[in-house]
Amino acid sequence: MFDNPFSDEELHGRLTALRRIMQARGIELVLLSTPENIFYLTGLDHWGYFAPHLLIVPAEGEMVLVTRQMERVSIEKQVRNALFQGHTDSETAADLAVRVLRDSFAAKERSRQVLKTVVEEVGERTGHAPTIGVETWSSGHSYGFGHALRESLGDVQWVDVTGLVDDLRLVKSPAEQELMRRAAAVSDAAAEAAIAAIHDGAAERDVVAECHAAMIRAGGDAPGFGPFIRPGARLGEEHATWGNGTYQAHEPVFLELSGCVSRYHAPLGRLVHVASIREGDEQMAETAIAAFKAVLGALKPGASARDVYAAWQQEVDDAGLSHYRRHHCGYCVGIGFPPSWTGGNRVTGLRHDSDMEIREGMSFHILSWLMGTGKGDYFVSNPVLLTASGAEVLSRTPVGPTIK
Repeated sequence: MFDNPFSDEELHGRLTALRRIMQARGIELVLLSTPENIFYLTGLDHWGYFAPHLLIVPAEGEMVLVTRQMERVSIEKQVRNALFQGHTDSETAADLAVRVLRDSFAAKERSRQVLKTVVEEVGERTGHAPTIGVETWSSGHSYGFGHALRESLGDVQWVDVTGLVDDLRLVKSPAEQELMRRAAAVSDAAAEAAIAAIHDGAAERDVVAECHAAMIRAGGDAPGFGPFIRPGARLGEEHATWGNGTYQAHEPVFLELSGCVSRYHAPLGRLVHVASIREGDEQMAETAIAAFKAVLGALKPGASARDVYAAWQQEVDDAGLSHYRRHHCGYCVGIGFPPSWTGGNRVTGLRHDSDMEIREGMSFHILSWLMGTGKGDYFVSNPVLLTASGAEVLSRTPVGPTIK
């Protein structure tokens, strides 16, 4: 279905960075189950992640990817840097993973002993029980899956490595940055088609059909989720999308979408007004755009996420909206698999209480959201990449106001 977008050098550098952290923390093995992290280290891009995948990363030697046997063809085509172990549908990934881990430990002594004995012997050689890192908060790590692993591996020191690879993914390499730019071009094409299709009496389904068609024709892959296109009356439904209605004059249409290229996403959002825009909304558009620009100015290496949020909030306060607060003014984006483009089952946001350090090479979905202020409503968002030259807005779609 897809080719691996990464060079051997790129993948080797990522694995080396992970192993440096493993060595520093005294971890013999890391078990990864987050689709985005498995893709980051191997390049496996398919829709089979609905079933458990486990990437076994030893401190040295070859990685092993465990999942259903039926995925062999895709994995052999795409994955160049990991061995594959497939299980039948009459057993689980945990069953096979335990056997692989047992053999991995036993191979050091060229023996195949009972798992408990092997683990004990590793502990004797190292002076402590083997330390295995596992992503306990991964969407791919169910309770049953984790329980089966722990029950079968005996005397093991388990450590939570949730977020370890996610943090490595925050800074994009030049190759990743190029994929982000390509994804943004797809976002622009999709947004242009959707906006062109919106008018008084337009069917919601027709608008999203034009959006999808443009997204695919522009070279886009299926995004992690969305597009979210719905009438302003349904704005509060958050992650709901189109319905069976038609758009009406004098109402806004909410549009949030992302192009996707090789699993990299570049989301953008707009409000499109049908036939007219209220005076208060037009004034709020000026504030939202000014606050967006304030975020761009605050995105500098060494700043904290809370500093960036504060810059956004200050612009909002200065506009007479000191009562208004948001949970964030954007979040990190890049690799995403269904059902999300946020990079997994958590959102790494630019929040008022976050000490996350801003670094060159990070990429964000910056949102300037001023809805329900009591003085007018507006919303604009764009994909932004922090380069050596500063914050680069990747999309070219006009920020509006747009009246159709």
